Amino acid sequence: MLKFIIWLIAAAVAIALLAGGIHLYRVAQKNKAEMAPYAGQPETLKRLPGRTLVVYYSLSGHTRDIALRIQKLTGADIYEITTAEPISTANPLVYLKIRKQLKKGEYPALGGKLPDFSKYTTIFVGGPVWWYTMATPLYSFLQQADFQGKKVVPFSTQGSNPGTYFADFEKQAKNAKLQKSAMFNNLPEKYNQAVENKIISWINSL
Repeated sequence: MLKFIIWLIAAAVAIALLAGGIHLYRVAQKNKAEMAPYAGQPETLKRLPGRTLVVYYSLSGHTRDIALRIQKLTGADIYEITTAEPISTANPLVYLKIRKQLKKGEYPALGGKLPDFSKYTTIFVGGPVWWYTMATPLYSFLQQADFQGKKVVPFSTQGSNPGTYFADFEKQAKNAKLQKSAMFNNLPEKYNQAVENKIISWINSL
């Protein structure tokens, strides 16, 4: 009986590993196809979006990377959304806490004052996808922010699926003239130039 139970556990682990491997392979192939149009020589930035602010929330650093690239290309000011109580993924239970916050619409308190939007023509706003929607600190930010009719350019970072991120962003962004959005999967370093080209192509299209 014990041998049978051990065999069942081993089989379950093997199936889980196989499924995980298949998923990662599919994501890698999808990323390769999506980034192919941006491979090759560096793109040229042909237009600037006026006086610009980049607002972002980042936990793992992926969103920060995209935000800093946008800032460098446009000469923008930058504002990082922070929480009054730091969020740490060291405790896996944090993901259940986040899920509960999203279900109840109870989001974390922010640290610091919101930026003065009146000084800007264009405001990029980005964050990571959590549970197929916006990260909870970005919800907190949008609940407090009034964009005063400014051009707002949303962007997201994620493993592979943005879920309802942009639809939810649109619902929450008060008095924003929403512009063309962009999503960025979390990619290995070999895609750095392609990511840069994608950002430039996106900014040129605004």
